[in-house]
Amino acid sequence: MRELSRRSLLGLGVGLGTATALGAMAGCSDGPSGTTGTGARPKARASTEAKARTKLIGDGSTADTGPQPNQPPKPVPLEPGERPPQFVIFSWDGAGEVGNGLFPRFRKLARDHGARMTFFLSGIYLLPEAKQRMYEPPNNSPGASDIGYLSDEHIRATLKNLRAAWLEGHEVGTHFNGHFCSGHGSVAHWTPEDWESEIEQAVSFVTRWRTHTGFTDLEPLPFDYRKELIGGRTPCLLNQDGLLPTARRLGWRYDASSSGGEQVWPRKKHGLWDLPLQQMPFPGHSFEVLSMDYNILANQSKNTTRGVPAHYSGWRRQAIESYIAGFDRAYETNRAPFFVGNHFEEWNGGIYMDAVEEAFKYMADDRRKDVRLVSFRQFVDWLDVQSPAVLAQLRQLDVGEKWHPRAGGGGGTGNRPWNRGDTPAPRGEAPVGPKAGEVPVGPRGGDVPTAPAANKGRDDSEGGAEDP
Repeated sequence: MRELSRRSLLGLGVGLGTATALGAMAGCSDGPSGTTGTGARPKARASTEAKARTKLIGDGSTADTGPQPNQPPKPVPLEPGERPPQFVIFSWDGAGEVGNGLFPRFRKLARDHGARMTFFLSGIYLLPEAKQRMYEPPNNSPGASDIGYLSDEHIRATLKNLRAAWLEGHEVGTHFNGHFCSGHGSVAHWTPEDWESEIEQAVSFVTRWRTHTGFTDLEPLPFDYRKELIGGRTPCLLNQDGLLPTARRLGWRYDASSSGGEQVWPRKKHGLWDLPLQQMPFPGHSFEVLSMDYNILANQSKNTTRGVPAHYSGWRRQAIESYIAGFDRAYETNRAPFFVGNHFEEWNGGIYMDAVEEAFKYMADDRRKDVRLVSFRQFVDWLDVQSPAVLAQLRQLDVGEKWHPRAGGGGGTGNRPWNRGDTPAPRGEAPVGPKAGEVPVGPRGGDVPTAPAANKGRDDSEGGAEDP
């Protein structure tokens, strides 16, 4: 009998028997014979029964297909003194497939390693440019967007990948719509009511894509998006405080918009789990960098996505080592979850996508049997069943403070072998500040619009990147 892999045991992948029971809706083979493990139900019959369970919603853009397939077993609480798993959550802002093959590339990477991810979809990526005036962004003109709109071909590709991703067990969250990061219309100035309008429009673009596009030959997205949507990440990591009252009222369970977080166990804010991008080591520098592709780029090629090619190899290695150092610091010490944010981009010759893939493979190595590569939804499912006392103990562990059976102690340095990089950056090596957390990714690839810089802790005279 084939030996079970680490992630099979952890419930991060689904075995053939479970996949078969979920039917053809999961897009999984039932085995060589086309039957289930008992041989009692032909594949065609399973497919028919799966379709019978599908309930179209609204105009048929989405459908209730039942419980999401390819999920881990129901989480259980840690026992007192039990070491927590090492959670790693990779997430993707925008989540549009614009012809560069990155969406399917990272879906395959996840499949190969029994992992799950979160895709924060920009709602207007499902709205044709010809219908752009249907979008009424707060404090901006109808149809305005700082990331542009996708071609019909790319909308089709995005829909196909979203459907496949959800069936493979991934989460679909939101990155909202127009990605406004500067000026009067910036999301930084939005009220809770503005956020409510933005979210409602994002949901409508997902749930009415069939009406908006006229496409009749594509299958529906296999989920009820109003139920699926439990979290998101704001453009440029701005205005979490304005969003949270609305997110709580809508029943969201987490938010990933906070910037400049540390590698410690999370807390709740306004009733939602606050899951920020984190400061991680940046090899060769005395400062740390935010755990997102854009922040690494901004500290390498500064304000361009097309830097000097001669630097690409070194920058790629530095990015890989940064991700791995962040992971190792958590894994070997306090076991805080590690959050990595990305975009489907080709900046500096695609080196950041290559770096993410290499670091991902390192973290997914089966030698580390207690690593769980999950979505944000799956992680908060786990958090929600833990004892408050156990989580309180874990939260007492500082960055780099080693876990022990009686975790806690409140930040003493005796168990902190890791250098947190707290010393100021030398001139010429200023880190990108927390509000430069990301950059819009539109259909034209690596074009990076700029706006006035708004970061603290950075000397712009030394060539720091401006906020996109």
